[in-house]
Amino acid sequence: MDAQKQLFREEAYELLTVLEGALLDLEQNPGDGENIGKVFRAMHTLKGSGAMFGFDDIAAFTHTIETVYNLVRDGKLKVTQELVSLTLKSCDQIRAMLDASLKDSVADTARTDIITMEFQKYIPAEGDTENPDQGPGPSCEENPSAPQARLMTYRIRFNPHRDLFANGTNPVPLLNELQGMGECSINCSMQDLPGLDEMDPESCYASWDIIMTTQAREDDIRGIFIFVEDTSDLSLETIQDGPAYDHDIEYKKVGEILLDRGVIARDDLDKALGSQKRIGEVLLDAGVVDRTQISSALAEQEQIRALRKKRAAVEESSSIRVPAQKLDDLVNLVGELVTIQARLTQFAAHKNDPDLAGIAEEVERLSAALRDIAMGIRMLPIGTLFSKFKRLVRDLSHELGKDISLVMEGEETELDKAMIDKLSDPLVHLIRNSIDHGIESSAARVASGKPSQGTITVSASHSGAYVLISITDDGKGLDTEAIKAKAMEKGLIPPDAALDEHEIQGLIFVPGFSTSSTVTSVSGRGVGMDVVKTGIESLGGRVEIRSAKGYGTTITLKLPLTLAIIDGLLVAIGNEFFIIPLGVVVECVDLTDDDIKHAHGRHLIKVREEIIPYIHLGRHFGLTGERPTIEQVVITELGGSRIGFVVDKVVGQHQTVIKNLGRMLKEIDGVSGATIMGDGTVALILDVNRLVGQVEAGEATSVCGGGSPAGLKITSPINKSAA
Repeated sequence: MDAQKQLFREEAYELLTVLEGALLDLEQNPGDGENIGKVFRAMHTLKGSGAMFGFDDIAAFTHTIETVYNLVRDGKLKVTQELVSLTLKSCDQIRAMLDASLKDSVADTARTDIITMEFQKYIPAEGDTENPDQGPGPSCEENPSAPQARLMTYRIRFNPHRDLFANGTNPVPLLNELQGMGECSINCSMQDLPGLDEMDPESCYASWDIIMTTQAREDDIRGIFIFVEDTSDLSLETIQDGPAYDHDIEYKKVGEILLDRGVIARDDLDKALGSQKRIGEVLLDAGVVDRTQISSALAEQEQIRALRKKRAAVEESSSIRVPAQKLDDLVNLVGELVTIQARLTQFAAHKNDPDLAGIAEEVERLSAALRDIAMGIRMLPIGTLFSKFKRLVRDLSHELGKDISLVMEGEETELDKAMIDKLSDPLVHLIRNSIDHGIESSAARVASGKPSQGTITVSASHSGAYVLISITDDGKGLDTEAIKAKAMEKGLIPPDAALDEHEIQGLIFVPGFSTSSTVTSVSGRGVGMDVVKTGIESLGGRVEIRSAKGYGTTITLKLPLTLAIIDGLLVAIGNEFFIIPLGVVVECVDLTDDDIKHAHGRHLIKVREEIIPYIHLGRHFGLTGERPTIEQVVITELGGSRIGFVVDKVVGQHQTVIKNLGRMLKEIDGVSGATIMGDGTVALILDVNRLVGQVEAGEATSVCGGGSPAGLKITSPINKSAA
């Protein structure tokens, strides 16, 4: 039963997220019948399933809310902002109840009672014809513009597993809930019922064939069985969709229906058709079917014939819910397989055996395919994260007295689940900052010639092996003069600092920086933007900022698709190996003695008429050894600027399985992790963003006596805190 309760909690949390999104959409379009139905069905599912799995407090609480939205659905009550706000409060309370159940405690019952009483005000007393608080709501006839969902007819096969009762599940409430959604014909099949001597009284031997005509969608019907999908086999077919056809057109015969269901074979049907008896009687006499199956087929035929529909479409879908930990374990094992595959490839190359090389190539192909599949399983649409922000923008804009709309783009863009889990806090910081600092009040916007309503756009898109997430507002933009003055006031930069506009804008990422003069519940404490930058860089990403005073600000996060396996460039310095993420590498060039001589002691190299600064990694890490005659420079691009990293040798591309350095070594700057080579040696994965930041800040030990290498000055937006 504990496993079933946990399943209910997981599904309920997801249902609440969907419910909040529907409520926010309903607030913008109160007449949207689809969203009204979605809210009602969500509350109905929470009530029914809550009672089924022992969450009686949730079932009792949602009963009143369901009643109110039934009035809304029937056109007897209007949707208002106050009703939506109250329902959002109820979502928070249901979430609190779910959280409390994890600790075997009870949520604030006083708050539950207050919200329930507020909902009861919307329910007219018995005999009343209209709600005193809301006035008479428009009836369905008075609102002809309300969208009418089309009637659909479904064939449902619900076959519970034997252990359904042992898990504490009662199927009767599920069937009752189905009947409440439309016209149903339910036939119970007991053909699997054994004799008394073999029967287990705690096992479920019944199954049900259901023909249902409803305006509900397939997903809504499947939602009724969402908490028993692991303990039953459910098939759902759309057998009629679209407008009614002429009643003279005959629907399928009983034999065809049984054949469609897989109850009989084509040979059985052909034999039965050769008899003068009715097809059902022949099949019964032959023992091919039982009377329950014939009754079910006749019920389907009669229901479809009565509706005069013709088209049939079968829609089968199958999915399985897997704990996230199992996916993590799978990806870890795939990572180990990739490491072994690299070792096999290296061994085959040394042996110079064509047969062994062929096997190594095949293993490499299969491991690459398995890696892609395993990583694909962990990918989720980023819209699952974006949907949380609609509630955030609504509540915070109301709190600050601003009119702000949220636009979301690229919600289907997929990202590793582990990455999505860690992105929530940074994105919340950025959106709160846009609402508080970026968007002006309606009066100020109108005075400056803008629309009274401000807009925040959150978008996502793929860019090679990276995902770009942008948060754009059409507010007042960054005031560079105010930022510079505040930074001087706080002693973050000297009074005579010569900074360009990008460097000044980057100061907002410095810890402790804030332009707010007062501390509020939203801002003013000097934390937030530095947390964003630190958090994103810890994920192997970077932050870029673009702003125009009076027009708005765009902050872009560039993130790797996954945190588990990446493609890297393997380089060598003496006997040590390092990995540079391939996504930032532009090209590799030679560094000769002539190049060093022409730079006159400065760490610069000229590549096709472009002067590029570089960092000598061997000297930076204090690696001693004989310098090769010709070194190589790996040129990377960071935030629109190019910088090189000098190494002894570029080995080539390497599929890198990222391993954590452990608790003792996790604070090492410039290194984001490690990977195991094919021969068992360890190569460090470089964090090029932090390396550049170190050198710019003069923290690295280099050839220049502890300061930055001569000529190195990167104005990339990712390094503004070191400006």
